[in-house]
Amino acid sequence: MSYGWDQQQQPYGSGWGDQGSFSYDMGQTDFGQEQQFQNFEYNNQQGQEASNPTAPYNSVGNQPSFFTPGPSIMTPGPNPESPVTDSYSLDDEPPLLEELGINPDAIVQKTLTVLNPMRRTDPTILQDTDLAGPLAFCLAFGSFLLLSGKAQFGYIYGIGMLGCVSMYGLLNMMSMSGVSLGVVVSILGYCLLPMVALAGVNVLLSLQGPVGIILTGAAILWCSISASKLFVTGLAMDHQQPLVAYPCALLYAVFALITIF
Repeated sequence: MSYGWDQQQQPYGSGWGDQGSFSYDMGQTDFGQEQQFQNFEYNNQQGQEASNPTAPYNSVGNQPSFFTPGPSIMTPGPNPESPVTDSYSLDDEPPLLEELGINPDAIVQKTLTVLNPMRRTDPTILQDTDLAGPLAFCLAFGSFLLLSGKAQFGYIYGIGMLGCVSMYGLLNMMSMSGVSLGVVVSILGYCLLPMVALAGVNVLLSLQGPVGIILTGAAILWCSISASKLFVTGLAMDHQQPLVAYPCALLYAVFALITIF
């Protein structure tokens, strides 16, 4: 195959003739042959995809598509307006005081027994080792002493624990059934209530006089009788209340001395 190229030189050309003729022979090439390309039947493939709308748009044969959304995406979530079928509800929860181990009825019964030593006592409530009432009475006793200018919280807890351990050992030697330390702490703590009232009186007036001595003696007697009655009733120690009331009176007398002085 030959190509011809005639080039006309400008008058101001450099060293070329006025008119030049160039001819190039490219030889025999295959450009003249008709190229054969593979024909794809797009119409047929598009027809198959249209007949199967559930097939992935980019799937080839039976291969799965990574861009096909799964059924979990299209699954609707729970309806907030639908009724809850769970059997658990807030109405089934126990009260907060019961979860904390605080029984208000037992606290009221023990407090009334302390305030009225002649009142008939139910022996079953004495087995409840409730420490909420004793802790509240100890805090009230220390607060009244603090209002009167005496910060004696350390003495209250120290003497109280020493007295509880001593009474625990003494009662276990005197009774046949025995008693737990929690019961002893609970009873002695509840019976501190008359001493709390004495400390409240000490805020208003001084107990270092005849009136103060009488009030202090009455508070000690009141506390010891209440505590001994509860111990005797709970441990079935018949006719042994004076023996139990004496060490109780010694313990509450120490608290009275702290209150007066």
